[in-house]
Amino acid sequence: MEENGPIYRLAAGPRDFVVVSDPAIAKHVLRNYGKYAKGLVAEVSEFLFGSGFAIAEGPLWTARRRAVVPSLHKKYLSIIVDRVFCRCAERLVEKLQDAASDGTAVNMEAKFCQLTLDVIGLSVFNYNFDSLTADSPVIDAVYTALKEAEARSTDILPYWKASRPCAIIPRQIKAEKAVTVIRETVEELITKCKIIVESEGEKIDQEEYVNDTDPSILRFLLASREEVSSVQLRDDLLSMLVAGHETTGSVLTWTLYLLSKDKSSLRKAQEELDEVLQGRRPSFDDIPKLKFLTCCINESLRLYPHPPVLIRRATMPDVLPGNYKVNAGQDIMISVYNIHHSSQVWDRAEEFLPERFDTGGPLPNETNTDFRFIPFSGGPRKCVGDQFAMLEAIVALAICLQRLDFELVPNQTINMTTGATIHTTNGLYMRVRQRENAPAIA
Repeated sequence: MEENGPIYRLAAGPRDFVVVSDPAIAKHVLRNYGKYAKGLVAEVSEFLFGSGFAIAEGPLWTARRRAVVPSLHKKYLSIIVDRVFCRCAERLVEKLQDAASDGTAVNMEAKFCQLTLDVIGLSVFNYNFDSLTADSPVIDAVYTALKEAEARSTDILPYWKASRPCAIIPRQIKAEKAVTVIRETVEELITKCKIIVESEGEKIDQEEYVNDTDPSILRFLLASREEVSSVQLRDDLLSMLVAGHETTGSVLTWTLYLLSKDKSSLRKAQEELDEVLQGRRPSFDDIPKLKFLTCCINESLRLYPHPPVLIRRATMPDVLPGNYKVNAGQDIMISVYNIHHSSQVWDRAEEFLPERFDTGGPLPNETNTDFRFIPFSGGPRKCVGDQFAMLEAIVALAICLQRLDFELVPNQTINMTTGATIHTTNGLYMRVRQRENAPAIA
């Protein structure tokens, strides 16, 4: 293998990875999902997500995908933008205005993660975690479980596979308790919703079905009567809850960070918001008009992709582009971060340049960039919630930037810590103030 080329080997304790940073190789691996399973990702997250991440194909995967995808239709997204995305973002702005009045520095990374957890709770379960206001054992459990999954991905020895150590090691005991709290919460929400759906005899009778009183994904799935077991449904919804909020929280964090360092782009984004929205909250139909703000988010996703790496395991021998041979069982690490930062792939790769994306063209994705831009993975197992996440990020930033100005607290060092997403090491502290000369809020 080449030491500094697009593919090389990396030994991490007993694990051996083939690391790739070439779009052509990434395209080959991600499209040939029948030859590559989730591997290590499934192993370290099985304690939390069950078998959902391990399934690469077959009837079970097809059933789960078939059940979830129709729930994310245009009518649902339109309602969720208004009832959930906007209202949760406005609630965040209210909290930030309190800090603006007394000059308190705010950890925006923490605030964005609280915001996105509330969004996921309402849009998936019709349940308000109210994490912007109150602490909750469920919230603590979610973060404990995420930290455990990240820790397992870097453990030299997978001792957590043995039952005896898990029963006596404090970290494992804490993780198991956290998973129990999350699963019991999700199961309780499913049970309550199921009772309502069955008592009302609710059943989907149109293509873009939404229950007016409860437009959640859970309500749609139960009303659709798809053949998915209770455990499978729980694991799928649990993965949306845990993984869905953290990724979008990270996107918001890094986009605000990049804009705060680039006053020209920040001013341009706010001018676009003023022109399009005229002081009112964004609607679903406004989103395509917020072209520059969307470019800023895409450029943030290029510089800080979530996840920064995609891991697959070969289920059979294969030959990668460039005649690189891999054996069955070989772990492949697709470095999304390296692809997105490669000077061979991108001009001025290390710079924040929202204008690199064409505001008049389609949104960049793995297909129209030929796998140069893969923040949501690619191929048949691409993230099913990519559109949901983008809409949520656009709405949240639109409402925050429309009403507030943000300034980095001086002399803080912003470093990266990588895991399932790219975090800041010590938070993103900013001072907030009411935005001057903004259109009156309608």
